Amino acid sequence: MEKKPALRWNEKPLARWMANIIAALAVAALVFVIWQRVVAKPRSLDTPIPTVEVKVAEKVGISEQSASVDLNPVATNMESANVSLLEEGISREIKFETIIPSRPRVDVITYTVKQGDTLFDIADSYGIKPETLLWGNFEVLQDNPHLLSPDQVLNILPTNGVYYQWHSGDNVERIADEFKTDAKLILDYPGNHFDLTQITEGKVNLEPETWIIVPEGKRPIKDWGPPAITRSNPASARYYGEGSCGSIYEGAIGNGTFVWPTANRSISGYNFSEIHRAIDIGGTTGDGIVAADGGVVVFAGWSNYGYGYLIVVDHGNGYQTAYAHLSAVAVTCGQSVFQGGYIGAMGSTGNSTGPHLHYELIYNGAKLNPLEFAR
Repeated sequence: MEKKPALRWNEKPLARWMANIIAALAVAALVFVIWQRVVAKPRSLDTPIPTVEVKVAEKVGISEQSASVDLNPVATNMESANVSLLEEGISREIKFETIIPSRPRVDVITYTVKQGDTLFDIADSYGIKPETLLWGNFEVLQDNPHLLSPDQVLNILPTNGVYYQWHSGDNVERIADEFKTDAKLILDYPGNHFDLTQITEGKVNLEPETWIIVPEGKRPIKDWGPPAITRSNPASARYYGEGSCGSIYEGAIGNGTFVWPTANRSISGYNFSEIHRAIDIGGTTGDGIVAADGGVVVFAGWSNYGYGYLIVVDHGNGYQTAYAHLSAVAVTCGQSVFQGGYIGAMGSTGNSTGPHLHYELIYNGAKLNPLEFAR
């Protein structure tokens, strides 16, 4: 007898019916996805969310109206700014560099003077006062800005104040009194590296010759400029240099007004200040120098302390004028000079970085700002 082949599952009516249903569901799912992505629009952010009523009246004993919670969206200005929250979102900027905050310097560093440097320029570049530069370098500059010269190595303090070398028997209170500051500032300053746990009643155990910083400290600055030299006793300036005069003189008296001593009226170098009680007038070597007022010459020649060739005129009324760094001296001791009369030539002798006139005005021994008197 011939054997009949077995029927396959998809040839049965039930199997074909199940396959059709599955295919129809797949098509429906595909249509739904396309409709959601292409036809349907997302809900606007400004579309009100329906009020949701929470039925808690029976639970807590309040009315249904009071139990309603109104969940309205937070008002935004998104439409006016034309920014879509769904598109933009909230982003965070990525930075790959870590910035470590800088801290103030607390220790003393050094600087080597270069040609053309001035005391004021160096101080300004490190954010300290010119006086602090002098107070930190007395052994080098001796309080005299004119002693600044190339290749000198200067101490640069981290803050305004005084650099002080500790001596045997010193105490913080005495140092604070000497330099007109607060002892606590000295003790607390981190650059001094004191062990505060070892301090008793201001007594610090330091080795002699140790250098400390005295914050906000100050002291008088020695004036190395020409001293007051009267015509009645010019020999008092003998220590100042070989240009001193030794006799008593009589002669011209000034009128109390002062003309500009050079044709050039520009300031070149130092202006008048607490540490430079004079003005530096610019020019070239050989420019004529005239007497600012009438008087008698009481110093004429070479001077010490960095001023080179110097002339001092006593005006007989309490005023004196001084003219330094000259290349030539055209007057002699005891000579009467008159306002505007030629007395010498501009130069760069002594401690000078270039041709200029160092011009001082003195009244009864006090240094005045010449700019307030010159006409």
